[in-house]
Amino acid sequence: MNYEISKYKDGQVTAKILENGNLNVTLRGNSYEDLFSAATIKEAWDANVIDNKNNSSILTLCCLIGQRSDRRFNLNESFDLKVIAKFINNMKYDQVHVLHPHSDISLALIENSFKISHFSYVERTYKTLGKPVLISPDAGAYKSTHEIAEKLNADLIPSNKVRINGAPVISVQGDVNNKECLIVDDLADGGRTFKFLADALRKQGARKVFLYVTHGQFNHGFKELKESIDHIYCTNSYKVIEDDFVTQYKVI
Repeated sequence: MNYEISKYKDGQVTAKILENGNLNVTLRGNSYEDLFSAATIKEAWDANVIDNKNNSSILTLCCLIGQRSDRRFNLNESFDLKVIAKFINNMKYDQVHVLHPHSDISLALIENSFKISHFSYVERTYKTLGKPVLISPDAGAYKSTHEIAEKLNADLIPSNKVRINGAPVISVQGDVNNKECLIVDDLADGGRTFKFLADALRKQGARKVFLYVTHGQFNHGFKELKESIDHIYCTNSYKVIEDDFVTQYKVI
């Protein structure tokens, strides 16, 4: 690492370049402070124009903040991902790498951006569990999960979620009786929707239900999830989780 980040007592973030050369900045990217840190690092690096003019700069964001706010949900509300993308673009990194973004809109809004695939982490989970049936949790995740199933030569069963009077209603579109199932998705916030899906799979005869998400927030803990899901696999892109119920893969 050729830079260091410091913070003053009032919360101000500052950066210092320790040596010249190519700049590779890897941050979780799940907070505005992370984005500001990336900006201060790049500003310090840009200041040495003579030594760095022939070098490249790469910003890797392991968990892009605001990635689910990929549209304006209601009239008169802010388009948060657009605001975040503008801030990132203003840093003018040569490349921005994003681990498993929620949708391609993130890549469309962020200039010179590239997707880091989550395939290797799903593959490790799949082989660890002994080749379970993959479950796509909703229509939005189906394309991504289908591509993974093809690479793994795995069985895939889609499910769909609709809300009726505010409550999610799950439909499973395939036979899971006496099978071990692995739900695959990008992000878990509270995780309650995955509990409902796991309950639906068990009602249809699933022997075991596992969950893989790249970005594990789990802001409400695991109490409810432990009632329906056998084990969770995720990366540490959002935070480190110390719970035997979770297996984490290191990305940062």
